[in-house]
Amino acid sequence: MELVRATEAAAIRAVPFIGRGDKNAADKAAVDAMRVFLGTVNFDGVIVIGEGEKDKAPMLFNGEHVGNGTGPACDIAVDPIDGTSLTAEGRQNALSVIAVSSRGTMLDASSVFYMDKIVTGAAGFGVVHLDQPIGDNLRALSQATGKPIGEMVVAVLNRPRHEGLIDAIRAAGAGTRLMSDGDVAGGINAARYGTRIDMCVGIGGSPEGITTACALKALGGFMQGRLAPKDDAERARAIAAGLDVDKVLDLDDMVSGDNTFFVATGVTDGGLVDGVRRKGPIIRTESIVMRGKSGTVRRVVADHLAAKWL
Repeated sequence: MELVRATEAAAIRAVPFIGRGDKNAADKAAVDAMRVFLGTVNFDGVIVIGEGEKDKAPMLFNGEHVGNGTGPACDIAVDPIDGTSLTAEGRQNALSVIAVSSRGTMLDASSVFYMDKIVTGAAGFGVVHLDQPIGDNLRALSQATGKPIGEMVVAVLNRPRHEGLIDAIRAAGAGTRLMSDGDVAGGINAARYGTRIDMCVGIGGSPEGITTACALKALGGFMQGRLAPKDDAERARAIAAGLDVDKVLDLDDMVSGDNTFFVATGVTDGGLVDGVRRKGPIIRTESIVMRGKSGTVRRVVADHLAAKWL
């Protein structure tokens, strides 16, 4: 619940900037709010995936210590707004996110911005693989789940780099759910039971990949990733940091062990959680909390007295 308070605060503070076209202002408001609340949490946290590295924000940078210094030693991944452009444009699926694991268990992939990923539910284990053509993966998953390919939906970021991938998905007979931003929700929905998304694929942010891996520890889903340096200089930095850019990473490579927590609060409405809503004198938030060790997923709906947030 201490982590939920931090994502709730970030989401609430971002609300005045929804649809206003200024993603940096929305991001700063969320960063400032999250940092204050993280400072009250009973843990000794070190940020492995930080907002400062990702968006050149002034706070929550890689290596920063957060928490009050008591309690367990933890690795932290933060994204005060996963989907700053979505927030600025007033579109769906913007989230405020925190992921936590035991100290030394979260892969520091900060030297490489992008990661190629594939995410499915538990049926994907031993069935799909990042190196297989997407058509083969879809046919294999269809056979494993008993779901016709024509009824399957694949989430993928709508980027020019994915034009060939999108064409191949459709050629195989599946539909696409094109995401304009924020692929954490896409990956989680691919692994969750009972959603319309069967698979999430493509190149997105490596920070988002590690964050998604923390959630999948609780969902029991399948995920693989491979770092995708954008040029030779970034590849050299990755190698210097001890990263294997050619290795197909599984969940334990990204986050070792099951002592993980994933917390997300909706900024705008989406398929994972509802966004922040003002209802008369209260502000209502919806959050999702996942714990890897117990495999539990909880939803937290909270009403906040608006007068306390003025």
